[in-house]
Amino acid sequence: MITALTSLDGRYAEKVNDLTHYFSEYALIKYRLIVEISWFMMLSAEPGIPELPPFEDKEIVLLENLVKNFTPEEAEKIKTIEKTINHDVKAVEYYIKQKLEKTTLKKHLEFVHFACTSEDINNLAYALMLKGGMENVILPTMIELNKKAAGLARQWKKIPLLSLTHGQPATPTTVGKEFLIFEKAMERQISLLKKQEYLGKINGASGNFNAHLVAYPNIKWNDLSKKFVQNLGLVHNPYTTQIEPHDFQAELYDCLARFNTALLDLDRDMWLYISRGIFTQKVVQGEVGSSTMPHKVNPIDFENSEGNLGLGNALLKHLSGKLPLSRMQRDLTDSTVQRSIGAAFGHSLLAYKSTLKGLSKLELNKKVIQSELDRNWALLAEPIQTIMRKHAIPNAYEKLKELTRGKEVNEKTVRAFIDTLKIPKEDKDRLLKLTPSTYIGMADRM
Repeated sequence: MITALTSLDGRYAEKVNDLTHYFSEYALIKYRLIVEISWFMMLSAEPGIPELPPFEDKEIVLLENLVKNFTPEEAEKIKTIEKTINHDVKAVEYYIKQKLEKTTLKKHLEFVHFACTSEDINNLAYALMLKGGMENVILPTMIELNKKAAGLARQWKKIPLLSLTHGQPATPTTVGKEFLIFEKAMERQISLLKKQEYLGKINGASGNFNAHLVAYPNIKWNDLSKKFVQNLGLVHNPYTTQIEPHDFQAELYDCLARFNTALLDLDRDMWLYISRGIFTQKVVQGEVGSSTMPHKVNPIDFENSEGNLGLGNALLKHLSGKLPLSRMQRDLTDSTVQRSIGAAFGHSLLAYKSTLKGLSKLELNKKVIQSELDRNWALLAEPIQTIMRKHAIPNAYEKLKELTRGKEVNEKTVRAFIDTLKIPKEDKDRLLKLTPSTYIGMADRM
C-alpha cells in the first residue's frame, strides 16, 4: 500500500505476506477467539460444573464454525465493539456472546471467559501465534537458507581461496570451507529452535486460581489448566503471576538473533568477496545498478539483508530484554511491546529471502581467485618455517620473516630458499611441490 507507514506493510508487503496469518491484528484476534472458544468447550466437558452440561454435537459444531468461518470482516466487528468498551480481549468475549445470543447456548453465555483474566487469553494466543509463525514460515525459510549454504559448501569445496586475516593475505582455505562455517553456525541455532518450547498458562488474575476455587472448590484446577494448555499444543507453565513470565519468548528471540548475527556475518563476507571479484553476480535483464554508472552490478541483496537483520535484531533484543520484566504481578508494557513481534519477524524474513536471492546469483570467478593466490607466494613462509622447526633449525621464524615480511616474494624466491635448507629429501620435496593453491590443509575434506 502506497500510504503504508512501515516498509513491511508497504514496499515489502508481498514478501512478508505469509506472516500476516500469524502476527497481524486479525491473527491476534482470531487466536484469542480460538482460546476463548476452546476454554468454553473444555468447561462444558468438566463433570464438576453441573451448571454447564456437556454440549451437544450440534452445539460443538456451532462453536467450531465460529472459528472456522472467522474472517477479517468478522474481526472488524470485534474492533467496533472495542471502540465502545476500550478493551480488546473483553470485545472478543462480547462478540462470542452476541454470536450465541440466539442459539441453544444462550443460557450458558456467562461461562464464556469464565474465571479468566485477559492475560489468560493473551498469553495463549501469542504462544500459538509464535508457534505457528515459526513452524510454518520462519523455520522453513531458515532451513532453505541453510541448505543453500550447504550446497555451495559442497559445490565449491575444492576451490582454493586466499584467506584474509586482519584484511591481509593469510593461509589459504577453500571457498566451500568458508560456506561450511556459515552453514554450521546457522545449523546450530536451527537445531535449538526446533526444540523450542512454547509455554502457556490459564490460572487467573494473579496465577493462583483464586476465583476458580471460590466457584468450584472441588475441581483440580491446575490439572484442568495443564490439560487445556497441552490440548492447544503448548507446554503448561503452572508457576506464574498474572502473566506468563515470557522467558520462553526471550529464549526464542535470543536464538533468532544469534541466527541473524551469523547471517549478517555471511552477508558482509559475500559483499567483500564480490568487491574483491571472487564472485560475480548474474545480471538480471532490465535491472539498473546505478542512476549514473551504467556498468554497475551492486550486491544489493546482501545489503538489503544486512539492513533488515539490523532492524530485526534491534527489535528481537529489545523483546528478549524487556518481556521477562514486569512490575510486581504485572504491568501493561508487555502488551505494547508484543505488538511488534510481527515487525521483528518480518524484517528477519525479508533478510532471509534477500540472502537467498543473493546466493542464487553468485558465480565463481576462478581467474581472480587464481590471480590472488599466484601473487602471494609469501604465504608459504608458514609451512617452510614449520618444517624448519620440525628439524630444529634455529631462528626458523625469524629467517622467514627476513625473507618475506614487507617484500615482494614470488615462486622463484620461495623455491630458491627451500633449496638452501638442510632437511630430509622427503620434507624438501613436499615443500617444493607446494603452491599457494595447494596449501589448503584439510579444508577440502571438512
